[in-house]
Amino acid sequence: MTNTPRTASRIARRTARRATAVAASLAALLTPAAATAATTAQAAPAGCRTVTTAPLDAEQSRLRDPRTAVFTERSGLADVLHGFPAALCSARTAHRARHVVDAWGRALWQAGLDRAQGRRPGGELPALDDRPLYWARLAMTVQLAQWQPRFDVDHTALRARFEDASRGLEDGFSDPRNTGSDGDDVRRIFVSGFDPYGLDTEPRRANPAGAAVLQLHGRRITLADGSTAEVRAVVLPVRYGDFDHGIIERAFGPHLEPGGPQSAHLVTSISQGYPGKFTLEAWAGRARSADPATDNVGALSGGTSAHPVDAPGLAEGPQFIRTTLPTDAMTAVQQPYPVLLNTPVTEIPAGATAPVVRQDGPTPGSRAVAGGGGGYLSNEVAYRSNRLRLDLNPDLPGGHLHTPVLTGLPDRQDQVTSPEFEHNEAAIADQVRAILGHARF
Repeated sequence: MTNTPRTASRIARRTARRATAVAASLAALLTPAAATAATTAQAAPAGCRTVTTAPLDAEQSRLRDPRTAVFTERSGLADVLHGFPAALCSARTAHRARHVVDAWGRALWQAGLDRAQGRRPGGELPALDDRPLYWARLAMTVQLAQWQPRFDVDHTALRARFEDASRGLEDGFSDPRNTGSDGDDVRRIFVSGFDPYGLDTEPRRANPAGAAVLQLHGRRITLADGSTAEVRAVVLPVRYGDFDHGIIERAFGPHLEPGGPQSAHLVTSISQGYPGKFTLEAWAGRARSADPATDNVGALSGGTSAHPVDAPGLAEGPQFIRTTLPTDAMTAVQQPYPVLLNTPVTEIPAGATAPVVRQDGPTPGSRAVAGGGGGYLSNEVAYRSNRLRLDLNPDLPGGHLHTPVLTGLPDRQDQVTSPEFEHNEAAIADQVRAILGHARF
């Protein structure tokens, strides 16, 4: 997919139109009492039915594990989950169905934000926990798949709309004319996190990058120079197919257009990386090369270190892209975890056939195998967003930040949290905020 400034402008206008269209619905939907009332008062209209035989993908099938119900029923998000089927059944046309999934996707996103930031009762689980939003979203996609109205609908397209809305893609910066208390313009930082992954081996896993950006979205932070920045965020799926269909370009495009109503002053993707340290990745590589590692639906990338491949739909670009983040300033934050600039890449040198690791970055004419963050989706979000940045706004600071691995889950499999887990999650989120606050741009 090739994105031009005109394309990015269309994306921004479409985002604004959708936001306007669902604003009235959200006011009611975001109230827990209203969502509960929808469940009890809106009986399913005659002819609106659900089917329990709707096929589930590998990600949705994990909901069969009873432990996953903890994250929806004991997190304060159950009212949104339980109200969704009745809202779907209220739709009488395909147009109305699109409106419903947009509104309820945004409602879930806002409920997840309110929970993470302490504005909504959080149930028994800690507020700073990305897992309730993840599992509630997944359960609602099952409800959508099971819905069988009397009119024709495109379930795949509806799910895509719901996913975008419930991940923050429709939620942009506030009015760019807003200013700080000192009258100076507020700077704008756009970040992305990820869903939990590796759930086949440990379904209780969280993703500290997702938790951190939920804490930051919509908030203003004070930068090291005393100025103010507003942070906006999205949480991305761990699925190759979504990347193939342009979710990164849709998420980042409006924020990369110079002077646009949603333009950012700094962008960075964030994901979970290495044990015990943060890393700022110096290089993002063009290739997928992570097989046999699978994504959240069990899909392979098709690429290995010996035989890297380009992602479907990836526009032309260099083999490696270097970060333009202010890494010297951002690595000044060294507590409680060290923050390092990670410079190695894996490449196939020009004229060679075997991959080699280069500690100081790529050599001219080489084929990318892996960036500093590997050959998986964390590297790909960095490459895709920064490839688009080179097209639209090459002087904009952009790159990728890896968090430490989140540890501390209890040994008992029937327990989903512990004081150590919550402490580590909060420490990582706080340091993400500090690292962004030290950026100079």
